[in-house]
Amino acid sequence: MKHALRTWSGAVLLAGCIVFAVGAYYEVIKAGIPYQDPPLELQIQYAINLGIGDALCRIGFFTVLAGAAFRLAVCLLIKKRLCSG
Repeated sequence: MKHALRTWSGAVLLAGCIVFAVGAYYEVIKAGIPYQDPPLELQIQYAINLGIGDALCRIGFFTVLAGAAFRLAVCLLIKKRLCSG
C-alpha cells in the first residue's frame, strides 16, 4: 500500500510538471511576443494561444501543488505508522 501511494503521488507530480511545461510552451513559443500592429487574424491566434497557455500553466501549477501535498501527507502518514507501530 505504501508503494502504491508513493507511486500515485509521484505520478501526480509528474503530470503537473508536464502540463505546466506544455502551458509554458504555448505561452512562450506558440504565442510569443505579439507583433506591433498585427492583422486581426494574428491577434486572434495570439489571444487563443496565450489563453491556452495560461490555462495549462494554471492547471499544471495547481496539480503540482496537489501532488506535493499528497506526497507530504503520504510521507507523514508512513512515518507516523513506522514510529507508532
